[in-house]
Amino acid sequence: MKPNRFKQVLAEGRMPVGHMLLEFVTRGVALMLEEAGADFVLIDMEHTGLTLADIADAMAWFKATTVAPFVRVPPLQYNAIARVLDVGALGVMFSDVRTGAQAKIIVDAGKYPPTGKRGVALRTANTDFKPVKPVEFLQYANENTTVICMIESQEGMSNLEEIVATPGVDVIWVGHFDLSMDMGIIAQFQHPRMIEALKLIAQTAKKHGKTAVMQPANLAQAKEWLDMGFNVMSCGADFVFYVDALKQYISDVRKMAEGR
Repeated sequence: MKPNRFKQVLAEGRMPVGHMLLEFVTRGVALMLEEAGADFVLIDMEHTGLTLADIADAMAWFKATTVAPFVRVPPLQYNAIARVLDVGALGVMFSDVRTGAQAKIIVDAGKYPPTGKRGVALRTANTDFKPVKPVEFLQYANENTTVICMIESQEGMSNLEEIVATPGVDVIWVGHFDLSMDMGIIAQFQHPRMIEALKLIAQTAKKHGKTAVMQPANLAQAKEWLDMGFNVMSCGADFVFYVDALKQYISDVRKMAEGR
């Protein structure tokens, strides 16, 4: 089981920076993200057609890099969590966590006893098919695995303290679009209620020694959220960068040609 760069960077007092993959889960993307300097990647199974086989391939590709691969899995399915971890993921994300009880279910599925209740499978992809000392490995795996809970609702905000305080939860990630929608102020990220909610999430995470993550759309948004106290940034989704950069490039070339 390779080291979790996300946790290493945090332990060094620095800010992990990552990226989200939804479309371009290809053989070469792992090395591309390492070359770009990403500390972690989140591969999304919630909003895509990615299968477990796709994830298993991606985990094998990311083993050749220092990038820590995390997977967003379908809500509250034990086998979804256990299987992505057994094929080599170093972390799992769950969307729309609303209660401390739900957070505990996620931890139970993602971490071995005594922290959780994850079933043991050794000499699989999660140990690089090598023999390990079970007691030492299970302890290391718990320390090396990142459990991420998303806050995306007013109910989640109401139960924020118990969610963040759940032992075994490492990261609180804000689904800011869904949260704003549930609050009735969709995409109004400058609304006073939204700002108040984001500040509370960052403060609560810090209070419990947990990590708070946002995915900004631009540098100005990243600065604003860093100033609020969020200490990890995910730098956008793959297809957004591709479409926007290619669109701008094509536009610039056409203008250049028209000006000749």
